[in-house]
Amino acid sequence: MNRREFLTALGVAAVAPQLGCASAGAGASTGTRRLKKVGIQLYTLRDDARRDLEGTLVNIAQTGYKEVELLSSMNNFGMPPERLRAILDRNGLRAPSTHVETGIFNDLDRQIDAAKILGHQYLIVASLPDGEKLGLDDYRRWADRFNEAGARALRSNIRVGFHDEAWDFRSIGGTTPYDIFVQRTDPSVVALQLDTGNAAVGGKDPLEYMKRYGSRYSLFHIKDAPSLGADHDVELGKGIVDFRRLLAMIDHIDEKHLYVEQETYPGVPLDSVKRDYAYISQLEF
Repeated sequence: MNRREFLTALGVAAVAPQLGCASAGAGASTGTRRLKKVGIQLYTLRDDARRDLEGTLVNIAQTGYKEVELLSSMNNFGMPPERLRAILDRNGLRAPSTHVETGIFNDLDRQIDAAKILGHQYLIVASLPDGEKLGLDDYRRWADRFNEAGARALRSNIRVGFHDEAWDFRSIGGTTPYDIFVQRTDPSVVALQLDTGNAAVGGKDPLEYMKRYGSRYSLFHIKDAPSLGADHDVELGKGIVDFRRLLAMIDHIDEKHLYVEQETYPGVPLDSVKRDYAYISQLEF
């Protein structure tokens, strides 16, 4: 079962209450802060980037984004690190993190070398292999591997981290694999990236996970969903994730890295990216 098939099945099967995940801004007090910088996950514009990575990065910068999370998991579409860093610098973009596969644990030194060229502080594992099929003991074993790899990477001032997928929140015998993984990883060497939309698609309220593990999250994917347990995401502010409340819950938010991510679109992806930026950059919390 691939990612899309799993999300479709989950969306059909999930019958979950809306919890605290009210429509964006509903019932929440309005603050006076705004994000000082907004990032974007390059996967959001993956098709554009595959055709023209440099042009896509130019569009990202012109929209107003200041940070971009790269895709080492897709080999950054074949662009060498040195050239990619030059394009980032020319457009005033920083790349504090990149998504990787677990295979880097077997070749960590080479990945760290590329990370230093590109200015990465974090290597974030996008998902566990065959994650939708893993049992609780598998999550425990993976947590141990993350602890070991994280300790090695930290010696080079790089942090290994984990990004959640929807299937990480499924119930196995009344237990959520994501909780098993988080509780077993060492916060001193393993970073966490909360994907708000994936949590919602997985049937969980991301605000509840902020309450549970808020201090563990160094990075975020800012993604919306039409309902808990849905099989797709939506543009920011058009779903049920209360971003005003969520942003207000992030301690030292200016030191964290928040990336807009959208995987499905009502039209042209770049148009959605521009609307997402307008929404989240102007949101007061």
